[in-house]
Amino acid sequence: MIDVAVIADAAAAEAALEPARARLLAQLTEPRSASMLAAEVGLPRQKVNYHLRTLERHGLVELVEERRKGNVTERLLRAAAASYVISPSALAAVAPDPARAPDRLSAGWLLALAAQLVRDVGDLITGAARAQKKLATFAMDGRVRFASATDRAAFTSELVAAVTSLVAKYHDEQAEGGREHHLVIAVHPSVPASTVTTASTVTTASTVTTASTASTVAENEET
Repeated sequence: MIDVAVIADAAAAEAALEPARARLLAQLTEPRSASMLAAEVGLPRQKVNYHLRTLERHGLVELVEERRKGNVTERLLRAAAASYVISPSALAAVAPDPARAPDRLSAGWLLALAAQLVRDVGDLITGAARAQKKLATFAMDGRVRFASATDRAAFTSELVAAVTSLVAKYHDEQAEGGREHHLVIAVHPSVPASTVTTASTVTTASTVTTASTASTVAENEET
């Protein structure tokens, strides 16, 4: 079982989002049979079997073991991943395109970049797994509290200058064997876990996220 899998197929996404199947996936962190699951989720075994066949057909669960119990062959299944993320590729016709209207100060553009990040990293994870190679990525998550909107603006200006300087220092268009990486930096207001976001929170507290992902699977050897 892998840690996170990205669902890029629309039919697989539909299968995973069906409430009963989502419950079954949550129970399948450990191998279980249809009978075990039926007792746990309160559904008839035949119905559980139907849902499991659908999940298995879309690669969301995998067979771990088959064992005989009397005249019956019991199949033990497990989720293919501990958790799942649905890629924007599953809604390709209406997926946001960050190239459509670039705007550093637009929350909509930030979402489009985030969607692209999910799609690209999902494709890279899938490709790296098939090639049995390591995937070279880096991510950083943190928080910063600004005293004022003026300070926030100054921070973003300095951040842009610092990143631009680093890119200029390390970017090499001509290096033989070099690898292009995609760099995404986002700053957005923090969302408290159990409180409603207020206007003051929006203007004074922000989350800063940076991520760098390898652009091609062929270049994903461990460094």
